Amino acid sequence: MGRLLQIHPQNPERRKLEQVVAVLREGGVIIYPTDSCYALGCRIGDKDAQERIRRLRRLDARHNFTLVCRDLSQLATYARVDNPAYRLMKSLTPGPYTFLLRATHEVPRRLQNPKRKTIGLRVPDHRIAQALLALHGEPLMSSTLMLPGEDLPLNDPEVIMARLGNRVDLVVGGGNCGLTPTTVIDLAEGGPRVVRVGSGPVETSGVAPAATR
Repeated sequence: MGRLLQIHPQNPERRKLEQVVAVLREGGVIIYPTDSCYALGCRIGDKDAQERIRRLRRLDARHNFTLVCRDLSQLATYARVDNPAYRLMKSLTPGPYTFLLRATHEVPRRLQNPKRKTIGLRVPDHRIAQALLALHGEPLMSSTLMLPGEDLPLNDPEVIMARLGNRVDLVVGGGNCGLTPTTVIDLAEGGPRVVRVGSGPVETSGVAPAATR
C-alpha cells in the first residue's frame, strides 16, 4: 500500500523531497504534480517500474513515454537536437510542452517508439517537479495520469490516493493541477509539427498544428 505525501506547491520541503527520491531509487512508482496535470513517474533504468506503469495505463508498444528533464542541457543528453529544434524548445521551456525527438544511446530501447526510435522529452514549469528533478539528479520516466476509459486525468491527491494507493508506492500531493495534458510537438522528422494540442498554447509556439500544414 502506498502513501500520500503532501508537499508545499510553492516552497517544497527538502526533507519531503528526499523521501520521494528514496522511493524512486528503491524502484518505486510515484504520482507527482506537473504544470499540466499529475503524472506517473519512475527511474529511467527501472524496467519493472516501467511495466507497472504500462499495466496501470494499459499502454501498448507504440506509446511514446516521456522523459521529464530539469533543463535543456539535461534533455540534450537523451535526444538528438539540431539548432532549429533547440531554439524552438528554448522559447517554450520550461512549460507544458512535450517534444518528440530521436533518442540517443542513453535512452533504453524499451522506452523508445519501436518504429521511429523516438522519445518524448519535456521540461516542466512546476516548483515541486523542478525541485524533485534537481535532487534526483536524472530525468523521470513519466506518463500522464490518464486511466483507461477515462477522458480526463485525475487531479485531486486525495482521490488519487483512494483510487490508486494500492497500485503505486507514493502519491505526491501538490494541490490541484490542470486537467489538460501537454501540447506535443514532433521534431524528429523535418520541420516541427503539433501532433496534439494541449495545455501549451499553440498560437504562441510558432508551430502550426499537423492538420493545417
